Amino acid sequence: MSAFTKSFVSLARRRVFSRSIRQHSSVTTELMENMDKKSAWDRFYSETSSRNPNFKNFEWFFGFDAVQDFIMPLLHTASRPHSPLHVLDMGCGTSALGPCIYRDSVLPVRVTCADISPVAVRLMREHVQAEAIQPHDVSSHIEFLELDCTQLDTYYGSNNLDLIVDKGTTDALLRSKEGTEKAGLVLKQCLRVLRTSGSLLQFSDEDPDARLVWLETAAQDQGLVAADVGVQEVGVLRGVCYYCYQVTLHQDVNK
Repeated sequence: MSAFTKSFVSLARRRVFSRSIRQHSSVTTELMENMDKKSAWDRFYSETSSRNPNFKNFEWFFGFDAVQDFIMPLLHTASRPHSPLHVLDMGCGTSALGPCIYRDSVLPVRVTCADISPVAVRLMREHVQAEAIQPHDVSSHIEFLELDCTQLDTYYGSNNLDLIVDKGTTDALLRSKEGTEKAGLVLKQCLRVLRTSGSLLQFSDEDPDARLVWLETAAQDQGLVAADVGVQEVGVLRGVCYYCYQVTLHQDVNK
């Protein structure tokens, strides 16, 4: 891929984000340039909720239905007898993704929906409590947490998560003016807190020629040679092709 093509792709991807939030024009410019900043997200979710008194989930890219076949089978693969699987929806915003995993998993799960914005966390907590969502397995649990994804290990330690789902969070960081370094740190943190054989799923509209190289290079930079990286096509939505990137640990790389 030429430098010109890469630049064009980057611009096109930024336009995808812009279309997603075009109805919030007063915050679009700020958010597009500062997607790695807590204050920009707080303002976005505050304005969104003030304009819509009746809560509605805001989905980046697509909702749970589009990606459930990538997520749910991994829970069966990672099943641990007598212990719930720990799933992190990283950068959850006000998406229904985490609650849907909690609702639909036939295995016991502990789902953590985490976001840097306390506004998003509060809105989601209030919504799920009001809806009284019932899980398929009565021992499943869901929680909502304000958390900076560059500091996952301060909350989880090492080797504690079975699955991390990232729907657009890394994309937001990579497209911010100062977010590239943070995106690399987030990947390092994800691989540190995953259990052996745990997986990180990144849902993205970034072309594999760019994302696979970045993932493999970032993992190698951290000495994580025991991490496998793969990609599957999710499908085309509104003229944009989306992908599921999977990073899986196949031995303990945190020692």
